[in-house]
Amino acid sequence: MDNLARKLDAITLEKSGVLRLTLTDFRNYPFLRLNLDPSPVIITGENGSGKTNILEAISFLTPGRGLRSARLADIRRIAPALVNDEYAPTEITPYNWAVSAQILNNGNEFEIGTASEKSSKETLEDGIKTFERRIVKINGAKVSSQAELGKYLQANWLTPQMDRLFRGGSQPRRSFLDRLVYAFDLEHAKRTANFEHMYREWYQLLKSGKADKNWLSSLEENMAGIGVAIAAARREQIAKLNSFIEKEPDDVFPNVVLELDGTIEKLLDTLPAVDVEDYYKNLLRQQRKNVLYNDSVDGINRTDFKVYYKKKRMPAELCSTGEQKSLLISIILAQSKCQTLYQGFAPVLLLDEVAAHLDDLKREALLEKIRDLRVQAWITATDAELFAPLRGYAQFLEIKNGCLFR
Repeated sequence: MDNLARKLDAITLEKSGVLRLTLTDFRNYPFLRLNLDPSPVIITGENGSGKTNILEAISFLTPGRGLRSARLADIRRIAPALVNDEYAPTEITPYNWAVSAQILNNGNEFEIGTASEKSSKETLEDGIKTFERRIVKINGAKVSSQAELGKYLQANWLTPQMDRLFRGGSQPRRSFLDRLVYAFDLEHAKRTANFEHMYREWYQLLKSGKADKNWLSSLEENMAGIGVAIAAARREQIAKLNSFIEKEPDDVFPNVVLELDGTIEKLLDTLPAVDVEDYYKNLLRQQRKNVLYNDSVDGINRTDFKVYYKKKRMPAELCSTGEQKSLLISIILAQSKCQTLYQGFAPVLLLDEVAAHLDDLKREALLEKIRDLRVQAWITATDAELFAPLRGYAQFLEIKNGCLFR
């Protein structure tokens, strides 16, 4: 056993995961409570039965917008409407949703939870405006930032939508990369949210034609500072994962090379951060006219996350569907091992229909790696027999008519 294996083995001896999960008015569940142990959880059931909703609920116990990137207002339970003269296809309950859990982290237990609540603010244009906001509690006490959740629970996920990650636009790949960064830099989520807010304000001011030049300059200076910090964090995470994969290549899943394709990230290869900030600030000023003519604006919001199949020297977008799925799994496994080593506890894996596009060899290899890593993996499928090698080790649950059976 090499040094890395020894370190991982020592850390994962202390299990981490979800011991109790409670959902209230979340998606199709009016109420659901699961009592568990930190071993893997296999959830089976027909399509549309609510398997993915359980994984999404767990993802909301970590920083960010969950595995579907859904709006808070869209998560409230949807119930069938009554069939009458005023029939409507769905009826949304007036209640706010909530997710809470008892977490085991490195031998210690914690209570964490998150929920949506209505809030309001006064605006000059519309008077009182109501909106949904997310609240977070740790051990019963409300905390000011959802980033605090990352100290207690980390999660990495794969969903069927991500099977097209390498063939679509760059935005989903940036989001995937930023999720990887969150695990090591809890402030990264706050920085990306702040940048997006300032970018929208900057864009709307320019479109209105009523922008104050001093206010624009102030926004551009702040955007440049936060943007360079985001780019630096992305570069650090890419370097960390590339180094880890180089030293500890996987024996089954293809090894990858990760790369950032972005103007600001590339400038940080050769220039000090302060000089890159000045460059970015001037770049934004020069691109004001691009907004007016609906042209693209270069910067960290245009950066692409590139993945290459190392052995074949081939970009991921040119690989087969099965190879692309294997490349994603390779990244997730490397990320999970890195997190375990750096943070001292293993992340939870949320694997939605992960068996799709995997041959028997790779599916069984993935299950073996889950067992070896001793992580709590939540896996969904329509066929429980695909995961027969985990019987006696994992917890098997079946969903029927919105109810779970063991």
